Amino acid sequence: MATKITPRLIELTYEAVLKSYWRKNALRKFLIASHVASNFVATWSEDESKRDLLDRLFQKLQTTDKGNAVIYQMARSLSEQSTFPDLRNWEDSTQKIQDASKAVQELKAYLKKQDEEIKYEKDREETQQRARVERERIQRSLTDKTKLQQHLDAMHPNVGTQEGGYAFEDWFYQLLDYCEISNRRPYKTDGRQIDGSLTHEGTTYLVELKFTKDQSGATDIDSLKAKVNKMADNTMGIMISISGYSSVAISEASGSKTTLIIMDASHLYLFLSGSMGFSEIISRVRRHASQTGEAYLPTSKFHS
Repeated sequence: MATKITPRLIELTYEAVLKSYWRKNALRKFLIASHVASNFVATWSEDESKRDLLDRLFQKLQTTDKGNAVIYQMARSLSEQSTFPDLRNWEDSTQKIQDASKAVQELKAYLKKQDEEIKYEKDREETQQRARVERERIQRSLTDKTKLQQHLDAMHPNVGTQEGGYAFEDWFYQLLDYCEISNRRPYKTDGRQIDGSLTHEGTTYLVELKFTKDQSGATDIDSLKAKVNKMADNTMGIMISISGYSSVAISEASGSKTTLIIMDASHLYLFLSGSMGFSEIISRVRRHASQTGEAYLPTSKFHS
């Protein structure tokens, strides 16, 4: 029961009952239909007035949650009245019906106001809850991204080592998971080691990760090309080289209908800085490759 049982609601409900029912039998039926205990209704003696009975009833109902629920049920039922059968065939029926209609309309208006306040409060609480959840999500996001950057920074002394290469591999897939980019971790196929794959915008990319001190060269590009060429038509390759690429490697990766896009540390730090999402970075480099045939787009030229 969302509606508050306020003194004003009790007063309006009492008046609406009093004005809507004049015959004892009609009032008895209404009270029982509103879940007032029949043993209480049975205590209504012939010489007790309708007002005296309602005084006893409403005092009793206000003492328990169950009783307040009965008041609420009565208020709702009364507010839905559009006709007043018990007020017909009296000498002053017109006046009685006018008085009852006025009492019911006041009750209905009060309930409507309460409903609107409850809805406003519920909407406000839901908005606050969504805001709290979003703040927590953003805070977790910032915390997780900070950890990703700290982890990458901490790996730099191990550039060029096998240990560093494995750590970078694990880190990169943590990044993909964080960005909710569909991926598969390293696997072997036909005796070839694949550093894993990711799927973005309907295209699957074989991943090649280079955590070396030297720039990646043409042989590294050729190796990834060979792996991609053995796969289905909708497969491309994406290479992430922490130390960048030689000019020959960039030229070798590029060309008409290139199947590769290549990135370096600057692309990773563009994401870690919060400037762009990693999915956006992949899309930007892929779009550039489609438009120019160039597999590499420096981050300095992203907005040119």
